[in-house]
Amino acid sequence: MSKQFDVIVIGGGPGGYIAAIRAAQLGKNVACVDEWKNANGGPAPGGTCTNVGCIPSKALLQSSEHYEQASHHFADHGITVKGLSMDVAKMVARKDTVVKQNNDGILYLFKKNKVSFFHGRASFVKATDGGYEIKVAGAAEESIVGQQIIIATGSNARALPGAPFDEQLILSNDGALRIETAPKKLGLIGSGVIGLEMGSVWRRLGTDVTILEGLPDFLGAVDQQIAKEAKKAFDKQGLKIELGVTVGEIKTSKKGVNIAYTSAKGEAKTLDVDKLIISIGRVPNTIGLNVEAVGLKLDERGAIVVDGDCKTNLPGVWAVGDVVRGPMLAHKAEEEGVAVAERIVGQHGHVNFNTIPWVIYTSPEIAWVGRTEQQLKADGVAYKAGTFPFLANGRARALGDTTGMVKMLADAKTDEILGVHIVGPMASELIAECVVAMEFRASAEDIARICHAHPSLSESTKEAALAVDKRTLNF
Repeated sequence: MSKQFDVIVIGGGPGGYIAAIRAAQLGKNVACVDEWKNANGGPAPGGTCTNVGCIPSKALLQSSEHYEQASHHFADHGITVKGLSMDVAKMVARKDTVVKQNNDGILYLFKKNKVSFFHGRASFVKATDGGYEIKVAGAAEESIVGQQIIIATGSNARALPGAPFDEQLILSNDGALRIETAPKKLGLIGSGVIGLEMGSVWRRLGTDVTILEGLPDFLGAVDQQIAKEAKKAFDKQGLKIELGVTVGEIKTSKKGVNIAYTSAKGEAKTLDVDKLIISIGRVPNTIGLNVEAVGLKLDERGAIVVDGDCKTNLPGVWAVGDVVRGPMLAHKAEEEGVAVAERIVGQHGHVNFNTIPWVIYTSPEIAWVGRTEQQLKADGVAYKAGTFPFLANGRARALGDTTGMVKMLADAKTDEILGVHIVGPMASELIAECVVAMEFRASAEDIARICHAHPSLSESTKEAALAVDKRTLNF
């Protein structure tokens, strides 16, 4: 007889494992199925984020940033470094250790919260009385039944037509995180989060990096004043970014990869690189889920169709994270996972899409929450803007990192904060204050009146709030 569960979660990434833990906390008998394997074939829960996304990329970014500091900036502090070298294999090994620590941490949390973990690929078999039968294809095939199903199967890298991933020369984010030696020349198609972060890692280690972007504007989803400031910093660092290009034929050979493309001015060009990373977005992952067996509805993109509460067209079946509508962000998936677990037991879980923060972990970091100035103009919203440069911040000067600014946008009549956009040091941490403020519908004046520690980078947020009312104190 099949094992019976109150809730079965399909997928062990940020949305899935968090949903499983929260449902267990709320008294449900929970199973989580995930097929990700480590190098030894063992379970590696955590999804793309932990295995080939957020966590390993941040580990490599940190290592390369240390090398950059030692190479170019330690001397400013009176620190002399002789015979500096980079052991890329050790850097990658450290990244792998960090990933495994996170994998093991999730397995520990499952055990702690009494979540039954199944290592294998889950697929629908059929609807049963009051639930659904799920097949788990792992080391040994087995069948389990759940009254409620939460699908959190994530997304896969989008391939460029005519240039399939071989993870040797043409790389997805997976292959990009397994490069073992610094290539002399690296090409990237797409200047989004993955393109900029991976480009930054290898540029710091001496690689000649060129990023080709099809859109005419750099970081079109970002407030353009912030995007232009970031572009200036990347140009100065030597990260080559060509905008408005049309990519043509891509050829691979023993020498590497040849990319034919047309520039924004209509010039025919070619780029020869040792390796090419393609980062043009991601597609929802429903491969092997066997949605046809139960009639689960997908949209034209292949995403699972859900309503505002993450309910699918099937009773008792929910979906969260990258496999549904909305931003493909790990923390968005986590919040949806918690909300669904709470809705299952009759609570009122809620996710506010308007206060989900976005971060690009380059140097300078880029982070934002809420609407951009361009969006406010398009929506016809009357607003006030205030900016404050890190150049005028005492802590930033002491750190030796004064690139960028904080920009705050507030309603012209009510002063409610509508968006905050940051480019500069520790933007990923500074944005949290702004998320809290917006969640409580704070005004710019509220932030301006709050005492911030001195010296701290967060004072720049306070000063940007003061700038909304044109009364900065330090600029």
